[in-house]
Amino acid sequence: MDSRSDSTGPAVGSAQSSQQRSPRPLEKFQDLMLRVRSHWQAYEDALVHNAKDELLVAYDHPLEACGVVVVAGILLLRGPRRFLYRKTLGRFKTEEERLTDAESFLREINESVTKLKKESKNLLTKVSYGEEDLHRGRTKIRAAGHEIQRLNKSIYKIESEAADLMEELRTIPGRTALELRAEVAPMTSSLKNQRLELNERVTKISELGIRV
Repeated sequence: MDSRSDSTGPAVGSAQSSQQRSPRPLEKFQDLMLRVRSHWQAYEDALVHNAKDELLVAYDHPLEACGVVVVAGILLLRGPRRFLYRKTLGRFKTEEERLTDAESFLREINESVTKLKKESKNLLTKVSYGEEDLHRGRTKIRAAGHEIQRLNKSIYKIESEAADLMEELRTIPGRTALELRAEVAPMTSSLKNQRLELNERVTKISELGIRV
């Protein structure tokens, strides 16, 4: 029994010393996180430093910086990008590939032309309707102008008769004639104002280029 315990004793001691020497999983993970955090901090500091350097370069060389921005903007646009592609990498394409690209581009052009033709047709139709409405409107305005002139002549005739009546009443003495003059006077003034208003409307019609 003593010899067996003596033999197992060193084994247990070596296992315990081995466990003490080897790090635990938690300690491994913590050490890994510290290294990752250290590397990330170094990368972040380098990124910030590079950004500061780029800003200083752009500040010291504004023309070169603007040129880079302009070139980048041109490359992002579809048209210039396609042109540069045809003049550079496009030259290395086979004839069949270039013909395929040309046919594709031609289809895009045909679609655009068809769309523009449709929009043009719709606009021309709207203009035609507008011209018809304008023609009908001008015809109606011209007819209304003729009616205004006819009415204006009638008003002028009545206004002249009222003026003659006023002159006649002035020659008649008495209270009755005076009362009739007081009744005719505002009527004559109203007819005159109405005639002037109609004349003004005829003038506006003439300014539209419509002969009355």
